[in-house]
Amino acid sequence: MRISPGCFLHPNRFLALLLLATPTFPAPAASPVSNAGWRQLFESWKAPCDPVHIAGPIYYVGATGVSAFLLTTPEGHVLIDTGFEETVGVIRTNVTRLGLRWQDIKLILASHAHLDHVGGHALMKELTGGKIIMSEADAALLASGGREDFGPTADPQMSYRPVQADRIVRDGERVSLGGVTLQCHLTPGHTRGATTWSVQITEAGKKLDVVFFSSVSLLDGTQVLNNPKYPRLVEDYRTTLAALRKLPCDIFLAPHGGMFGLGDKAARLKKGEVPNPFIDRTPLLEAVGAAEKALDAQVAKEKAAARK
Repeated sequence: MRISPGCFLHPNRFLALLLLATPTFPAPAASPVSNAGWRQLFESWKAPCDPVHIAGPIYYVGATGVSAFLLTTPEGHVLIDTGFEETVGVIRTNVTRLGLRWQDIKLILASHAHLDHVGGHALMKELTGGKIIMSEADAALLASGGREDFGPTADPQMSYRPVQADRIVRDGERVSLGGVTLQCHLTPGHTRGATTWSVQITEAGKKLDVVFFSSVSLLDGTQVLNNPKYPRLVEDYRTTLAALRKLPCDIFLAPHGGMFGLGDKAARLKKGEVPNPFIDRTPLLEAVGAAEKALDAQVAKEKAAARK
């Protein structure tokens, strides 16, 4: 199993994290400083890997470095994230390997509207006819092809094929298909409309709360205080972090496998470990704690610079 590092880790750390197969949230790393750096990182994330049955109706069907989660129902499937346009083929192959029809994807959701998570939305919609469901702010970013972002990802290098959402969801709203109901939790900061999804499933006779985390990474080069494109960035981040701490969570899943120890947990599950090793709230709390420290540090840095 080839599994990625956490969100926007530098390529030089990829092999080390892969070998360690740690289930903890990776420490934040610097974003690439050039287009060549971004291209190198993104290419390393597009390689195929095996699908993984996580729990209940939930499967990992994404590529090595960018997650895609399939929730199966008798009435079709829900897909969370498509990765890049080039990884749509990986998703199709993995769904087929599971003995399922990829054409039965009915709903296409997203963690947040960056290239590496929604770059394949337009193609997936064309191929399956699935309906795209997003928050209002991220639907606008999706429609711009990523060009209307507030941070370094607004660079043309981060653009993708634009597509319109079919349905807008608001905080607390529910999305249902075939007896599976997901709840939308708006968790802005990483993008204005970043969305964490939750669902309750049954595993070994127990009810479990599953969280599909968006992201709270603070990318290098992002101005957090008085950002002209996002004046409420700091306030939104702090509200998001407080909400995530309170969110019921037995299984934590995220847009990059390294953020929730996918490789390690999949290997342990394959060996028959009981209880299911994916039952682990720790990565959520670690992600929130790391993001809070990074935000505090950036705020202090910008305030110090303003005093000079």
